[in-house]
Amino acid sequence: MPAVAAATALTVSACGSSTTAAKSSSAPSTTNGVNTVNVTLANDGGKDGCAADATSVPAGPVTFKVTNASAPGITEMELLKDQRIVGEKENLAPGLDPVSFTATLDGGQYRIYCPGASNEYLDLTVTGQAAAAPTGTVPTILASGTKEYSAYVVDQVNQLDSGVKALDAAIQAGKLNDAKAAYAQARPFYERAESSVDGFVLPGFAVDDNAGNLDYLIDMRESTPVDAKVGWKGFHAIERDLFQGNAITPTTKALSTELVGNVGRLVNVVAPLQFKPEDLANGAADLIEEVQNTKITGEEEAFSHIDLVDFAGNVEGAQQAYASLRPGLQKIDPALVATLDGQFQSVLTTLDGYRDPAALGGYRTWTPELRGTDAPKLTAVIQPLHESLATVAQKVVSAT
Repeated sequence: MPAVAAATALTVSACGSSTTAAKSSSAPSTTNGVNTVNVTLANDGGKDGCAADATSVPAGPVTFKVTNASAPGITEMELLKDQRIVGEKENLAPGLDPVSFTATLDGGQYRIYCPGASNEYLDLTVTGQAAAAPTGTVPTILASGTKEYSAYVVDQVNQLDSGVKALDAAIQAGKLNDAKAAYAQARPFYERAESSVDGFVLPGFAVDDNAGNLDYLIDMRESTPVDAKVGWKGFHAIERDLFQGNAITPTTKALSTELVGNVGRLVNVVAPLQFKPEDLANGAADLIEEVQNTKITGEEEAFSHIDLVDFAGNVEGAQQAYASLRPGLQKIDPALVATLDGQFQSVLTTLDGYRDPAALGGYRTWTPELRGTDAPKLTAVIQPLHESLATVAQKVVSAT
């Protein structure tokens, strides 16, 4: 899910009572010789909070153990550095067993992000050998970023593959409510990766041949003109059945089976993709433009109205593309980097106001009524970000 490292530092504050939340300390514990930071999510006095038991950890492998003791409003935790998601855990329902991830960290300032908490950001200092500043020419630094972004896209599509298989399992079993929940859980993975849709074409097909265009086959919206030869496929045809028809039919099952197959093909298509810096820049700008054109308007999720879930996915995808360019862009135009960092933060702070752990996908349903009152507020923070991102491609092309 989306995350951003703010320009201003926030101090670590414990949440909840001493019996339900970990107390902050200066040093981490160790598990099997590996430093461990315990992150506890807990509700105290009606407020969901996030606490870490360490504010500093030595460089090297670090395990983050996350426990949701009693905070229904927090469903994920991310570790951030310079706009980049270093590690994360999602679907953190209260009462479940603790979950963990391990990352090898170099020295520097990191942040623990618990979206929905009363204290969303916790500072974490990693001591020891600091990451070396990028060296070499700007083109070399930018090229390195494209490789990192390629790995991000592959990871998101792999998670999409798991997500649509879970959706298919619920559909084939005829479990309507489970299928609706699985639909909302799977959608963000595609929305994060879709800045690369120009490459989502099966070998041997022209870009304009929808029979081999995986973006069409997976994500065609109701408002998109239907290709009579190919028909309406993918997520949104399934969405229509689940949320408008409120039923799982044999057609729904067939569409779901086909979606699993097409996402499996996408896994193979994205693995060898290579990007140029301007691809990342244009893709990030396109994702934010898509937010404006199809999410805020309610066009994307015409039946389920989970447009804010897709909104968040597009923003995270754009942010990670930008983060991969950020070290090179810092050398080209540091003022623009500062502007973009702040604009991403403004968007995410605004979006956080719509979180609802009881709703599908964790965000309020984007009903026509809510859209009528709140679309201008979201537009006001999205447009400046799009305008700034639209300048990045020219800058990185000029630098290369």
